[in-house]
Amino acid sequence: MPQVHVLPHPDLCPEGVTFELKRGASLCKGMLAAGIEIEHACEMVAACSTCHVHIRQGNASLAEPDDEENDQMDHAWGLDAQSRLACCVKVRDEDLTVELPRHTRNHAREH
Repeated sequence: MPQVHVLPHPDLCPEGVTFELKRGASLCKGMLAAGIEIEHACEMVAACSTCHVHIRQGNASLAEPDDEENDQMDHAWGLDAQSRLACCVKVRDEDLTVELPRHTRNHAREH
């Protein structure tokens, strides 16, 4: 089973975390299940870009982003070539290393 390694983030996972996900599982749902309170204001339907992440390793194993994901990513803060929306990422066979951005476009966090 592929492992997801989330790099340390000062607010969401100060120590970093590693967990396993089944092939085909949603990265966003996996992070939430692992206790990482990643933003997902649109309830994971690729309509808000608040679940923006950077896939630092394993990106080549993922399906290419579709038009809907690309359109939403235009609204995310701090984009780079490894940016993805966690709600759109389905884990495949390779391990992933994920970095959470310092900021999101969401002005208020919901708990």
